[in-house]
Parts: sequence; structure tokens; C-alpha cells
Amino acid sequence: MYVTLSDIAADITRNACESGADTVELEIMEVGTEFRFLVRDNGKGMSNLEAARAINPFGTEHEADGAQKTGVSLPFLVQTVNEAAGSWDLHTEKGVGTTVSVRFTLDNVETPTVGDLAVLFCAALAIPGPREFIVRRLRKTGVNDVRYELRKTELSAALGGLDDADSQTLLRTYLQSLEQPAETYGNDA
Repeated sequence: MYVTLSDIAADITRNACESGADTVELEIMEVGTEFRFLVRDNGKGMSNLEAARAINPFGTEHEADGAQKTGVSLPFLVQTVNEAAGSWDLHTEKGVGTTVSVRFTLDNVETPTVGDLAVLFCAALAIPGPREFIVRRLRKTGVNDVRYELRKTELSAALGGLDDADSQTLLRTYLQSLEQPAETYGNDA
């Protein structure tokens, strides 16, 4: 079981970054009481059989060296979604990529809390692997609405990389400012 919705998104994002993808996209949307996230990659994708194994908590995959790899991200996602009466979709095509989309209702008592999205985005942008990582964020709840898009290549160029403590601190502070109410930073506009 996941502690927060950010944990779920982080797990699925990590899988996308390990898929051999050149580009990974993470979209998180809150509209009213609905929370949606989507993770899309242009990595190796999966066949129908591989996708069925990925959803099965007891499914295993054999690595090139013969070792067995057991993934639990998707089975835990499915369990959490089912417990909270949410929904999910997996679209994957071998050699093309994978898209995982998830929907929760935040007022359902079984839905985990959202968690710290600034920390999620900061960690996701620093995952090695994809050349480009795109974060899209929309929060439209009528209070402190936000909308932004970030690109790993642009942030890395501006900060001189994303893998050292100083750039991570600056990035986290920037992301927190995007997520916080405007009055927190003295902007009355």
C-alpha cells in the first residue's frame, strides 16, 4: 500500500525512466476533487503478455543474464486504485512506449493524501536515463490555481545540472514556490 499519491506517481515514473526512453512525461492534474496523473514514455514498451505479467503481483520477468525481476509498482497501483474506487489505464506497445493514467477522487476516505509534489518533481527530474523529462502541472480547485510546464533540459542548463545538492535545493525551492499560494511570496496579483 502506498502512503501518498506522490509515492504512486514516483514509482510509475521511475519505471518509465528505466524503460530506455528518450523522453518521459509526467502530468499531474487536480480539478475540483479529482486527482489525475499520467506517465508517458517512448521506451521499449511491452507486449500484451508482458503487460499482463506487469499487472500480476506474482509475475516475473527474466533479465538477459537469466536473473528474475519482480515488479510491484503496477500491482500496488491497481490495489490502491481498487480500494479507493479510482480508475487506471495502461496503454503499451512493444518498441513504442507506455502510458499509465490514473484517477482518484480526493474526497474518498480510501484515497491516499496527495503528498509533496514539489519533492516528487524534484526527484523525478533528477532521475538519470531519459534525455528529456517533462513535468506538466494543473491545479484548478478555485483556490490558488496553478499551471506550469517544466523541462529537464532547460532546468539543467539554468542550474548547471540537476545532480548536486545545490541545484537540487534551488530546484526544490523553485518548485515549492510554484505550488504555494501567491501570498506566501508577497505577490498580491
